Parts: sequence; C-alpha cells; structure tokens
Amino acid sequence: MASCSSLLSEDQFQCSICLDVFTEPVTIPCGHNYCKACITRHWDNNDVCQCPLCQKNFVRKPDIFVNTMFRDVVEKFRMNVRVKYESHSKPGDVSCDVCTGRKLKAKKSCPVCQTSYCETHLEPHQRVAALKKHKLIDPVENLEDRMCQKHERPLELFCRTDQTCVCLMCVTTDHQTHDTVSLEEEYSKRKATMHEILVEMNTMIQIRSREVEKIKRSVETSKRDALEEISDSIEVFTALVRAIEKSRAELIEMIEEKQKAAEKQADESIKDLEQEITELKRRSTELNKFSHSDDHLHLLQSIPSLSTPQMKDYPEVSVDGDLYKGALGRTISQLKDALNKEMENIPIVKLKRIQQYAVAVTLDPDTAHPKLCLSEDGKQVTHADLWNNLPDSPERFNRTLGVLGMQDLSAGRSYYEVEVKGKIIWDLGVASKSINRKWTVRLVDRPEDGYWTLSLRNGNEYTVNAAPGVLLSLRQKPQKVGVFVDYERGLVSFYDVEARSHIYSYTGCTFKGKLYPYFSPSSNHGGKNAAPLIISL
Repeated sequence: MASCSSLLSEDQFQCSICLDVFTEPVTIPCGHNYCKACITRHWDNNDVCQCPLCQKNFVRKPDIFVNTMFRDVVEKFRMNVRVKYESHSKPGDVSCDVCTGRKLKAKKSCPVCQTSYCETHLEPHQRVAALKKHKLIDPVENLEDRMCQKHERPLELFCRTDQTCVCLMCVTTDHQTHDTVSLEEEYSKRKATMHEILVEMNTMIQIRSREVEKIKRSVETSKRDALEEISDSIEVFTALVRAIEKSRAELIEMIEEKQKAAEKQADESIKDLEQEITELKRRSTELNKFSHSDDHLHLLQSIPSLSTPQMKDYPEVSVDGDLYKGALGRTISQLKDALNKEMENIPIVKLKRIQQYAVAVTLDPDTAHPKLCLSEDGKQVTHADLWNNLPDSPERFNRTLGVLGMQDLSAGRSYYEVEVKGKIIWDLGVASKSINRKWTVRLVDRPEDGYWTLSLRNGNEYTVNAAPGVLLSLRQKPQKVGVFVDYERGLVSFYDVEARSHIYSYTGCTFKGKLYPYFSPSSNHGGKNAAPLIISL
C-alpha cells in the first residue's frame, strides 16, 4: 500500500510563505498550514492578524501548536525526496540505460544484455529464471568493450598464452591449444600477486621514506654544522681582523713617531747651523774689513791671532725612506705569528662549542665487572684486586674490566669528560648495547664489535681500535679526556681537555641500536695503575 506522502503532490508540502518544504508545520483555525516560524514572523510584521491565503481575520492572535501528525508526513516526504534525489545519476555515475527522462543511477550492469539497470529496472534479472543466469557486475561504462568483437559474445575466459580475454567461441577456434582459465581464476591469481607486489611496494616505500628522513636529518645536521663553522670562522677571522687593524695602527703610529722625531732633530740641527752661519758671516765681514786696512799697528792690535774656526760636529739626520725600511716586514712577520696563534685556537673554539652538549654521566653498577669498585655517586671506578660476589646477569662484563654509563647516547650530540691522571693503562669511549660482555677468544674490541675507544698502554702508548689499529703520537700526556658523540653523523671524537686539542675522531661510524659510555680502568699493576677513572663533567 502506498504511503500518504506518495499520494500527495509536492506543492501540498510547501509553505505558501517561504515556498519551501514545511519546517515544524502548524495549522491555524481556518485550516491552512504554515511553518511555525513563517506564520509567527508574518503576524509580528503586520498590524492585522489574518491568514495569508484566505485572508480570514482573527480578533486576537491564535495559539498555535506543531501539527505532529502532519509533521511526520512531511518528514517522510522529505526523506523520499532525498532518496529520489540521491538515486538520480550525477556526472561520473553510470546511468540506467532503460530509464526515460531523468535517468537514475545504475545499480548493476549485465555484460550479456550489455545494459546497465537501476534498482527498479533490475527487478526482472532477479525474478525471471533465464535472466537470473546472467552474471551481474558493478555498474561500468562501455559494456561493448566486454564483448568479443569477433564473435559478439561475452568475454568470460582469459588466455594466459596470449595474455588476453576471450569468449567461449575463441577457445574452440583461435585459442584451442592455449592455456585458458576463467576470468575468476585469473583474477584471483592476479589479485594475490598484486597483494604481494603491494606488500613489497609498501616495504619499498617505508625503506625510501626512511632514506628520505635520513637525508633530511643529514641536511639539518649539515645546516647546523655549517652555522657552527660559520660562527667559528667569524670568531677566528674577527680576531685576525683585530690583529691586522692593531698591527696597522701600531705601524702607522711608529712611522709617524719616527717622522716627528726626525723632523724635530732636523729643526734643532738647522737652528744650530744657522747660528754658526750667522757667526761665521759676522767674523768674515770683520776680517774682510781689516784686510783692506793699511794701519799695521791697528790690525795687529785688533787681531792678535788668526785661525780658521772649528766646525761643530752634528749627528747625521736622515728623513728619507730608509728610516722605515723593515718596519712593514716586521709587522707582516708579527701577523704571521698572530695567524699561527689563531690557527692553534681553532681546536679550542671547537672544544668550547661541543662542551655545550655535556651530559651528566654516571656509572651503571649492573654492568660493572666483578673486580671493579664504583664510588657511591657513580662517578669513579677503580680495580678492587678481588672478585666481588655479584649476580652474573647478561648485562655484566666478565671478560674485560669494563663498565658502561647509564646514559643513552643514541640521539643528537653528547659530551662528557674523564680524568685519567696517574694511570698507565685505561680504555675510554662508547659501546653498543649489543656488545658481547662475556668471555671470548678475541683480544681487541673493534668498531665492528660495537666498541669505539681510545686506549693507553705502557704509560705512553695511545691507540685507537680502528681497523687496522692506529698508534697515536701526542705532544703531551692527557690528564683529562673529553669524549664527544654525534649519533646522526656517526662521529666519535676524543679531546685533550687541558691542552684543548683534538686527539682522534672515528668518522662514518655505523651505530646499531643504543649507545652508552664505556670505561675500563684496567688492573692495578702492583699499584702503578691504582688511580681511578673519574667522570669530571
């Protein structure tokens, strides 16, 4: 039986004021229906209270209430309109080939009939026995492409030999000896293969994504390093510029002072010489006067004796370019010394920069070899000369006299310092969490084993465990060693803290998993190596 809403026209569900489907419909005393908000607003905006359709006047404004029964009918109508609208074919949808006028959206397509059907026109395929045998598929365009162009029959099989879809007639003619299977079988096989390829591709995407992230981190690290290098360079070059400007000022000042001194000396000499010249001219005039006199007595009485005046010695005064010869050369030599000094300061600048990454390292007692003794604050380790009765856990060393720090260094940059004063044997550095801590035949711990260390042997032999081992030549014996780790860059560096100089760096390291500080004070050697390793920063 048809619903009430299906028997009414669409106009009967429209409010005559807003011309839209009723919202909260109310019925006024004359029997006409309006939206509650529309009729209320209409009466509020007019002086006369009347029905907008029949013009019936009301003495007073009627009390209005929502017509619940009519409201339910309106809601059903609204729902039917929405369903009908959603069933209409839109751009991109497959339309029903049977519908006339405004076509509905197809629900299924029949390759046999080469027709797409909406839900209404699909009904015969669900009822008629002959049509029920047709295999329906999801709606598709261009159903003619699913028919064999040669035999005009549905493409129901797949020829694996020719890798093409065929019909039943093709199998009995052109593809008689070929490997043919149903479309379903080939579909299932290809779908399984596609799943495997998708899994493999997702794995490749993940790998590539990790590579992208790695490259991005590398770029960020490179940017950070570049900024730090620029900062260091500015600091060094600023110092050099200051030294050059100072040398220039001092050179100019020295030249000007020498020039002033030379001018002063020259002025004094000129003054004395001019006085002598004046005196000589006076005497010359006097002698010249007497030389023309014929009065013998007067001449002899006036000039008892004759002698040539003695010339006064004056220091040599030079105001030419030789006065400043060598000054520029000496200044350049001084600048070279300043440059060399600044070059020596570069490791100091770098060490000062990496010290900002200092971490508070403490020793992990659960990893310490039974012969090692740790201080209560976890900052010192010594050899105890006896075997402590400790649980032999997987984390504990029992082959090397080692202990790990508790701090994980597996992110960013880390730095710590260890005092090694008074020792003749020790090992310092970092180690992977996965290192072998139990007895083994190998005597040297290498980077491939998860160790990156600096070692002292025989009191003066410094080595690193790179392959092959490297013997280092140091200017002086470090009393305090700084260890710097840049996990992302694969870098482990060692510094002589007091000399503020670089000792050695492992570069391009491949860290696997977590990384921890590593310490080995070695044995006491009869008290010669009894001093502790002390974490000082």
